[in-house]
Amino acid sequence: MLSALKAAFESRFAYPDLRWMPDEKLTPSRLRIELLSGLTVALALVPEAVAFAFVAGVHPLVGLYAAFLVGLITALIGGRPGMISGATGALAVVMVALVAQHGVEYLFATVVLMGILQIIAGVMQWGKFIRLVPHPVMLGFVNGLAIVIFLAQLGQFKVPGSMENTGHGMSGGEWLSGMPLYLMLGLVALTMAIIWVMPRVTRIVPAPLAGIGIVAILVIALGLDVPRVGDLASIQGSLPPLHIPMVPLNWETFEIILPYAVILAAIGLIESLLTLNLVGDMTGKRGGASQECIAQGVANTVTGFFGGMGGCAMIGQSMINVKSGGRTRVAGIAAAVFLLIFILFAAPLIEQIPLAALVGVMFMVVIGTFAWNSFKIMRKVPLMDAFVIVLVTVVTVMEDLAVAVVVGVIVSALAYAWNNARRIHAVTRESVTEKGAKVYEIQGPLFFGSSDGFAELFDISNDPDTVIVDFAASRVVDQSALQAIEAVAGKYEAAGKTLMLRHLSRDCHQLLTKAGHLMIDSDDDPEYGLAVDYSVRTGILGGH
Repeated sequence: MLSALKAAFESRFAYPDLRWMPDEKLTPSRLRIELLSGLTVALALVPEAVAFAFVAGVHPLVGLYAAFLVGLITALIGGRPGMISGATGALAVVMVALVAQHGVEYLFATVVLMGILQIIAGVMQWGKFIRLVPHPVMLGFVNGLAIVIFLAQLGQFKVPGSMENTGHGMSGGEWLSGMPLYLMLGLVALTMAIIWVMPRVTRIVPAPLAGIGIVAILVIALGLDVPRVGDLASIQGSLPPLHIPMVPLNWETFEIILPYAVILAAIGLIESLLTLNLVGDMTGKRGGASQECIAQGVANTVTGFFGGMGGCAMIGQSMINVKSGGRTRVAGIAAAVFLLIFILFAAPLIEQIPLAALVGVMFMVVIGTFAWNSFKIMRKVPLMDAFVIVLVTVVTVMEDLAVAVVVGVIVSALAYAWNNARRIHAVTRESVTEKGAKVYEIQGPLFFGSSDGFAELFDISNDPDTVIVDFAASRVVDQSALQAIEAVAGKYEAAGKTLMLRHLSRDCHQLLTKAGHLMIDSDDDPEYGLAVDYSVRTGILGGH
C-alpha cells in the first residue's frame, strides 16, 4: 500500500528538469560557468533586495534574508533549473500597506500563510492553468517587464541620501546633475560596452560579471566619487535567525493577513510561472509548473519563520543567469550562498561596488528582454492581438505584472468567445431518411456566446412538421447551449411540430430526453463528453 502511494506521488510530481544536470555532466568547465554565473546574479541581487525592502517599508536585511532563503530553496527544489527567485517589487508594493498599518510581524505571518496557499496550489496542480496565457499576453508581459526594469534603475540617478523612506518606498530626492551625472552615465555606458564586447573576446568569465568587476576596479583605483551600494544601506548582518511571528493566534489576525496572503500568493505564482515559461523558451527545456508552485510555497513558508519578506521568481535576475551561462541548479544555489557570504563577511567590499555598474547590467537585461520583434509582429497579427500586446504592456507599467496578465487573459478570452459566437450558422436541405422533413446542419460551436444566434437560425412557422437538427459539424460546449436547444425544442412543440436531433453527445441525450420536448436519433452519435456534465446531476437545466 505504501509503495503504491509513493509511486503515485512520484508519478504526479516527478519532472525531467528536477535533475541537477538535465542534459550534460557537471564537468569542471560547466561548474566554473555555473559558479561565476551565480556570483554575477548575487552581485545584482544586493541592490535589488535593499531597494525592495525600502519599498515594503522594512529593514534592508529583511529583503536580503528573503533573497537568500527563497533563492536557495527554489534553486534546490524548483520546477526549472536556471531560474532565480528572491524579494521582488511586485510583492513589495502590496506589502507596504500591511506593514504601515499592522507592523512587520504581521508581514512575517502573512508570508507564512502565503507559502501555505502556494503549496496547496501546487498539490492541486493549479500551475497548469498558466497554459491559458496566450502568446500576445506573453509578449506584452515581457515588454512591460523590460520597461519596468528600466524605470526602476532611474532611481539610481538621484543624489545618495537625498531620498526619504516614507513607508511607501524611497521618494523624493534630487537628480544628479553636472559632472556627477556625466560620470554616472559614462560608467553605465562603459559597463554596457564591456558586456557587449566581452563574449567576442572570451567566454571564460560571464560578460555581466566582467563588466561589474572592471568598472568597480576602475572606480576604486581612481577614487571616483560616484554612488555605491553602501550608499543605499549597510548589508552587514548575521545568519537569518529563527523567528516565530509575534502576532496573536486568533481569528482577527487571520482576517487581517488572509486577504494580503491570497493576493501575494497569486502575484507570486503568476510571476514565477511566467518566468518558468520564459526561461524554458530561452533554454528549450520544459519546467514543472506544479513543482514550482510547491517550491515557492515551501520557500515563503520557511522565509516567514526566519524574518524574511518573502518573494518569487525574478525575471531580470533569471535573464542575467541564463545569459551568463547558468543552466543548472548549481547557479541558483551559488547565487544564494554568495549572497549570504556578502552579508556575513564581505559587506565592506560589496558596498564599494558602484551602482553604475549594476545599472549597466540591468540596462543590458532590458535590451535583451524586450521583444523587439513585437513591432513587426503587430503589423501582421489580427488587430485584437496587437491591442492585447499594447494593453498588457501598458497595464504592466501602470499597475503590476499580475494584474496585466489577468487583464490580458480576460480580453483575449472575450475576443475568442466573440469570434466563435459569430461562426454559428446552418445549412438546410431535405432529409433522405425522413420523407418531407427539413434538415438543419449546424456548423460552428454552440456555447453561451452563440446561443442567441443559434435560436435565430430556425424558421419555425414555415418549417414542415418534422425538423432534424444535425450537430455533426458542431460542438455543444456548455449548459447555455443545452438551454438553447431545449428552448428551440419547446417552440417547435408549441407549434405542434416534431424536432429530432442527431450527432449529440450521450450527456446531451440524457438531459434533453428528460426535458421531453424532442426525439434524439442516436444511431451514429459521437462519444465525446460534455464540458459541463454537472448540469445533468444538479438539475440546472429543465427543472431536474
